[in-house]
Amino acid sequence: MESPAARKGEVIFALATGAGRAAIAIMRASGPGAQEVLAGLCSGRLPLPRQASLRALRHEGEHLDDAMVLWLPGPRSYTGEDGFELHLHAGPAVIDRVALALTALGARPAEAGEFTRRAVQAGRLDLLQAEAIGDLVEAESESQRQQALAQADGALSRLYEGWSERLKILLAHQEALIDFPDEDLPDSVEQMLANTLDDLRAALRAHLADKRGEIVRRGLTVVIAGAPNVGKSSLLNHLAGYDAAIVTHRAGTTRDVIAIDWLFHGVRLRLVDTAGLRETEDEIEAEGIKRAMFHVEHADLVLHVMAGEAEMPLRPDALLVSNKIDLQPAIEGSLGLSVHTGEGMQAFEAALAERIKGLTAGVGAPLTRARHRAGIEEALLYLDQARNASWPEVRGEALRLAMRALGRLTGQVDVESLLDVIFGQFCIGK
Repeated sequence: MESPAARKGEVIFALATGAGRAAIAIMRASGPGAQEVLAGLCSGRLPLPRQASLRALRHEGEHLDDAMVLWLPGPRSYTGEDGFELHLHAGPAVIDRVALALTALGARPAEAGEFTRRAVQAGRLDLLQAEAIGDLVEAESESQRQQALAQADGALSRLYEGWSERLKILLAHQEALIDFPDEDLPDSVEQMLANTLDDLRAALRAHLADKRGEIVRRGLTVVIAGAPNVGKSSLLNHLAGYDAAIVTHRAGTTRDVIAIDWLFHGVRLRLVDTAGLRETEDEIEAEGIKRAMFHVEHADLVLHVMAGEAEMPLRPDALLVSNKIDLQPAIEGSLGLSVHTGEGMQAFEAALAERIKGLTAGVGAPLTRARHRAGIEEALLYLDQARNASWPEVRGEALRLAMRALGRLTGQVDVESLLDVIFGQFCIGK
């Protein structure tokens, strides 16, 4: 099968709206020859560019539908190519018949992510912006929407391109040191190289240490943990708003992990209830405790729930919660609440919101994907090599390799090998 890159001269089409009952379905098309395909549907009468117009769609004398039509000539289009949109009535029979007509006129169904792939190949977007478009389509929370929108607008691209520009200046000075070794170049040139390299290395390290983007994109994992019968499952049910976990007075009721998705203050959370932590000879309960400790170790945030007796925090950064304050005082240094009466719940949710804000909010453009992390780690490796190099030629080559690693992130170099992987994850029509 030919790759989309080999077939990019064709007109492609896809349904841009989701499946299911609706009033309107949008069919989009793009590619050289889109004007002829659209003219074939509109009896030769194209609307003015970028102005919606009602048209009767016909093929071989058959009336297919009355649709709102948009003619979008390139290069001022999403893909940079000529394209159009058909706003159809959303009946499946209408959609199928128009698709058959488009095929008969020489267009073909698009592959996953092919519209955005063409936009990248035409220079309308870089790879980081293209990935953000995919994240924007998949966004389930307000924080995910805001982050994806900022990246689609080029926030991360501008950051990486700024680093690349600084590397270009560094490389130019380094080449001067290589090409004119016998010239009396001031010592300040060498010192400037060292200082700028140190600044860049520090910036890349800080970027890698910032996990906000990855956390927001996948959602935060919040684990509820503690001893048996302290009210962990009751707290989960209260936050979820329904009985997601079984609650009894018997210790050890929860033996496996129970997880629910929860939107809280615009952030997507994965809320995890775990088995009560205690010594046990029960093989099944012991396995549940083992799984609980695994989730505690890997959580973004741990809610360590206690009742009556103080315990060592499960993690230094755990949010300590005293439940059942209707029966006994809250433990010092913890948030007191009663899931049963609702006392203290408002203060608890405010504290939880503040913790989540600290894990997700901030300034700058955080990296959002494993691909970004790997690219920055590679660039940092070469910068470290450049800083420690004794020979100017070795330093220059390391700087070039660092620039290349940053260029791969935005798609300035070696882009073709990444396209199938990246756009294969997109939905059809995007």
